Amino acid sequence: MATDAVLTPAQAKRLAVMAQDGLARAIRPVHAPFDGDIVFALSTGRRRLEAPADLTVARLGALAADTLARAVARGVHAATAWAGSDVRCWRDLPA
Repeated sequence: MATDAVLTPAQAKRLAVMAQDGLARAIRPVHAPFDGDIVFALSTGRRRLEAPADLTVARLGALAADTLARAVARGVHAATAWAGSDVRCWRDLPA
């Protein structure tokens, strides 16, 4: 999850933790023992956080979770099968 907000390492970790909720909204089951669900957060550091900073980080985290859930859904709906593959994608399923 990328942002232009100036974040401390602890704030970036909180953003990633909150953004990971987007996976739980979009993928079931999520966090299974054999998958690699992980979210990283990074910042360009171009915009200072508005006060109070913790409230702004919480808002960013909520938006990040929404964004990640939508990104997963868009990826599923846009996916196409590999050439020569018999694996069906969402768009190949009967309506």
